[in-house]
Amino acid sequence: MVLLKLALRWEHSCYKLAKKLLAHVFLQYKTTTSNQRSASGLQTVYPSVTECSSSSNLEGQTIVCDDFHGTLLRAPDSLFPYFMLVAFEGGSLLRALLLLALSPALCLLGKHEFGMRIMAFVTFCGLRTGDLRLITRTVLPKIFLENLHLQACEALKGRRAVVLTTLPRLMVEGFLKEYLEVGEVVGAELQVVKGCYFTGVISWPDKQRALRDMVKAGAAIVNLSNVHHHHLLAKEIYVVREEESRSESSKMPRNKYPKPLVFHDGRLAFLPTPCEMMAFFMWIPMAIPLAVFRIAMGIVFPYKISIFIAAVTGIRFRRAGDGKANGEKKGVVYVCTHRTLLDPVMLCSALERTVPAVTYSLSRVSEALAPMRTVRLTRDRGRDAATMRRLLAVEGGLAVCPEGTTCREPYLLRFSPLFAEVAEEVVPVALDARVGMLYGTTASGHKWLDPVVFMMNPTPGYEVHILPPVRPREMTTGEEGWSAAEVANRIQKQLAEKLGFECTALTRRDKYMMLAGNEGVAAPMHRREHEKQPTDQ
Repeated sequence: MVLLKLALRWEHSCYKLAKKLLAHVFLQYKTTTSNQRSASGLQTVYPSVTECSSSSNLEGQTIVCDDFHGTLLRAPDSLFPYFMLVAFEGGSLLRALLLLALSPALCLLGKHEFGMRIMAFVTFCGLRTGDLRLITRTVLPKIFLENLHLQACEALKGRRAVVLTTLPRLMVEGFLKEYLEVGEVVGAELQVVKGCYFTGVISWPDKQRALRDMVKAGAAIVNLSNVHHHHLLAKEIYVVREEESRSESSKMPRNKYPKPLVFHDGRLAFLPTPCEMMAFFMWIPMAIPLAVFRIAMGIVFPYKISIFIAAVTGIRFRRAGDGKANGEKKGVVYVCTHRTLLDPVMLCSALERTVPAVTYSLSRVSEALAPMRTVRLTRDRGRDAATMRRLLAVEGGLAVCPEGTTCREPYLLRFSPLFAEVAEEVVPVALDARVGMLYGTTASGHKWLDPVVFMMNPTPGYEVHILPPVRPREMTTGEEGWSAAEVANRIQKQLAEKLGFECTALTRRDKYMMLAGNEGVAAPMHRREHEKQPTDQ
């Protein structure tokens, strides 16, 4: 009888909960319908945001963005992907899986405050504040930049801006101030205990009070709003229309980014919507054995057979140029662009023969799995030059990535000129890697997993373009009299033009200082002298 009473009470509780959820869904539907009706009226009353960016009578006035997600960002409609990125990259797979399991309930709740509280609690409970700072600096900027509203962002240029947001302030404040030069961000606050852990409790400030304080301080407010919200305190109101946000003309192209996006971190290579994350977690059990099989076949079988097996298992490999002509020559250095740790492996597959590779820092696991010989460099200029000359004399050929580290975006880092001093002949090799689910590189994670993670993609792709050889000795001792650094810059430019990339003067140290807060070395070493040499970049 006790069990029966408990069952009846549990059934009654579930009935009440289902009734409340249905009532909330019906209320949300009515609210959405009324908002859509009022939105059509607001679109005719207030001018579009495109007129705000071209208006000349807004000088000296404060631009207030009513909602970061609804005005400055084009998509997605839900806040779920941003919380999922933090849960996955800053938390763990278990935390991300729990958030995904709650996504149906979050979808029913919509933009209700209770849904936000659930997402915040699952995402931030127990998370370190330092982990969130790292994610907001290295992962979220890429997602934000790819979804910026072009006309809305142009309206902020050269003007004092205040952004109101329903997202936690710590998630967006760094990006808004660094990339869009926003003066103030008013958003939800996360509770912190012991100075370094989040509790998952979230609270929202009074936005109307913040606006009234600005008016009292003498600010003339121009509201940049979406069609569902507007403030009566604003002197003027410009509306971000929904049809304009979904059009391609509102998408910000890469060449118009407020700041170039050269470096970013994180494993996910897609926007983690609920459907995408469901497909991701369904793929993982198959991806791990597939990655192990791909790597094993590349180690066991010859290159001609392994290329065929790779094509059967979904790897897209494209080769251009003739590398066999340099097979019998001595002193040939293959200068490669650096996209992943698999660059030397893909070069050997394109050449159909083994070429030793020099590296600065490689894990023991990667060294053991490499099908070719790998030699560590010490970052000591004299010792590294002697090591490379000895390898060229014994092996005949050598693969080197003068950037010193990987770069995901279409940019090439500064080339070290050491290869131009030791090589009799240089063969530039333009490599590019393509992924659709997981990035095969990381700056702050487990680097020994990089090859495995790359092979876990359903259809990873690699392009290898072997360019005509160059003789550095003739360029440095001939009539032109170029320095080794100038030769390196010329080859960098040649490879960039082949891939459609841009050249930069950034180095490995710049990347790791931004993404990991260190210089990217395992132990203190002597600073390379060639880093001090001027270049023509």
